Amino acid sequence: MKEKNNEKSSFELTEINSGCFVMRTKNDTDQILDLTHAVAQDFLQFHFCLKGQMNFRFNQGSYTFPLNENHSMLLYNPAKELPIDVELSENTWLVSVLISITKFHALFSSDADHIPFLSSENSSKKYYDNLPFSSSIAVVLSQILQSKVHDSLKTLYIKGKVYELLSLYFNKSEDPSVEQCPFLVDEENVRKIRKAKEIVLDRMTDPPSLEELAVEIGLSLKKLKEGFKELYGDTVYAYLIDHKMEEACRMLNSQKYNVNEVGIKLGYSSASHFIAAFKKKYGTTPKKYLGSVSS
Repeated sequence: MKEKNNEKSSFELTEINSGCFVMRTKNDTDQILDLTHAVAQDFLQFHFCLKGQMNFRFNQGSYTFPLNENHSMLLYNPAKELPIDVELSENTWLVSVLISITKFHALFSSDADHIPFLSSENSSKKYYDNLPFSSSIAVVLSQILQSKVHDSLKTLYIKGKVYELLSLYFNKSEDPSVEQCPFLVDEENVRKIRKAKEIVLDRMTDPPSLEELAVEIGLSLKKLKEGFKELYGDTVYAYLIDHKMEEACRMLNSQKYNVNEVGIKLGYSSASHFIAAFKKKYGTTPKKYLGSVSS
C-alpha cells in the first residue's frame, strides 16, 4: 500500500491481490493537482470521477481528454504503455482500478460474450470507453474512498467493493436493447417503459400512481407492470425506492445534509418513514451510516 497525504489531498494505492490495484485520490484543495503513475501495458485501466473534473494527458501531453463528474473511462492498449498522467482540478475525487488482462479474464471468463474486449478476436486490440455511471456505482465509489474500517480489514473491504464496482460497471440489464429483451419485441413499448422510468425518477418526491403512469405513457397497466419488470428487473416502486436509497447514500456521503434534510428532499412525509425505509434497505439507520462516513 502506497500513501501520500497532506491536510487537503490524499493518494493511496492498494494492491488488493496479485494483478489488481485500486488507486484513491482526493484533491480537496483549491489548486490543480498533477498525478502520474506508471502502468504496465497488459493492464486495463478503469477511472471514475466521483467529484469535480480532470484531464488525462497522453503522448507526453500532446493530447488531452477530459473526464467529468459522474463519468468513467476505460482504457486498454496491449500494444502500448499508457501511464497515468492526469491533471485534477480543485475539489476533485478520482477512483481508479488497475487490473491485468489475465486477472480480468479469470474473473469474467464465463461471461466473455458479454464483454466486447474479452472475445478472442479482440484480445490484441485496444479498447476505450467513456460513459456516465449510475447512482449505484457512485455509492460504491464513495464507500471505496471513505472506508471507515479497521486497518486490518481495509484491504478485504476494498477488495469486495472493487469487485462490486466491476460487476455494476458491466451490468447492462438497466438499459438492455430490444434484442436482449424478447418480451418487449415492440421498440415503441420499450420507449414507453423507459419514459415511465424517467417520470417516476423525475417526480420521485411525488410519483404518480401506477394507473396514472400507465395512462401518461400510453400503455395498459398490465403491460406497464410486466414490461417494467422485464426491462429493469423490478417493480416500478421497488425500483424507485432503490433509487431513493442510493440518492440518500449519495447525499449522506456528501456530508452536506443531516438525516432529516435527506428525508425531506426525497419526499418522505416524516423522518421515521425515511429511517424505516433506509434501515430495511441497508440494515442500519441513516444516522449510523452518516457516522461511518463522517470525518
